[in-house]
Formats: sequence, C-alpha cells, structure tokens
Amino acid sequence: MSRKSNKPIAIPDGVTVEVKDKTLTVKGPKGELQETIHPFVTIEVKDNAVNLSVKNPDVKAERSMWGTFGALVAVMIEGVVNGYTKQLEINGVGYGFDVSGKKLTVKAGYSHPVIVEIPDNVEIKGEKNVITLTSHDKQLVGQVAAEIRKIRKPEPYKGKGIKYMEEVIQRKQGKQAVGSE
Repeated sequence: MSRKSNKPIAIPDGVTVEVKDKTLTVKGPKGELQETIHPFVTIEVKDNAVNLSVKNPDVKAERSMWGTFGALVAVMIEGVVNGYTKQLEINGVGYGFDVSGKKLTVKAGYSHPVIVEIPDNVEIKGEKNVITLTSHDKQLVGQVAAEIRKIRKPEPYKGKGIKYMEEVIQRKQGKQAVGSE
C-alpha cells in the first residue's frame, strides 16, 4: 500500500482540481497545470481533497504508479499555490550572462556566447553571477536549469562553470611539484 497516496491530499483555498477524460487539471493563483493520468490510477476529488487509488494494490507496478501520482498531485498543488525556484551560479574569469526578455546569453569560455531560449512559463532574473528561474511547473524549472548548467558543468580543480546554488563541488588538489630531499 502506498504510504504517500493512501491519505487524501488536501486542496487549499483558491485551487481547483478537475479530472476529465483521463486528464488531471490543477488551477491556482500562479497558473494551471495538466497531467495525463496513468490507466492504473483512479483519482477522485471530493470534500476539498484528492483521493488516489489503484485497482490491484498487491501488484508492484500499480503500487509504484500510485505513489508516483500521489507525489505528482502534491507537487502540482504546491506549484500553483507557491511556485518553484531554482538558482544557478556562474564562476570563472570572463564567465557571465546577460538576460534580455526571454533570452539568456551565456559567456562561458567558448569562442562565442551561447544563447538559451527561456519558455513562456518560466521567469528569469539575473544579479551579478546568480541566475534565478521561477515557475509554477517544477518539472519545467528543473529542465531549464539543467539545460543551462549543461552549457559548462563545474570542473573540480578551480570550480569554474555553472552550478546550482545548493550544489557542493568536490575539489581536487591538482598536480604537485616533486620535492628534492
């Protein structure tokens, strides 16, 4: 039995959850999210709560979908109420970025700047060497942040590159000169 999804998920004020034609729609003050429901999972909305169930809780594949969709519904509700934020930090001599509208121009040690198109549902802000991405869709924010980080991953010797703010880079010592005795 799923520990996460066997309890009803509360729907806060100002949020509407609808199930229609195997599509779950969550609307709130920050926006609207949709997810296609897996055939194993049954979702009911009643008494300001979302109840999830599966046909055969003894089958492992169905139990795993039960828990997955419970987490997805909780994340969708949290996103339309509060939103999600990812921060990236760029480090290195000559490394930088420029935000203009929905385009991010990254200078990361290549012979040319790399231009990244930011989707409409994601807000981007830049201060000094920190890029802040904000959206109501957790998956979209994570995907955009991963694509930006992929431009120049942080290297372990000097820590140059683009990293998440909470990420810790394991540093290596580098080469040592042979000492004479």
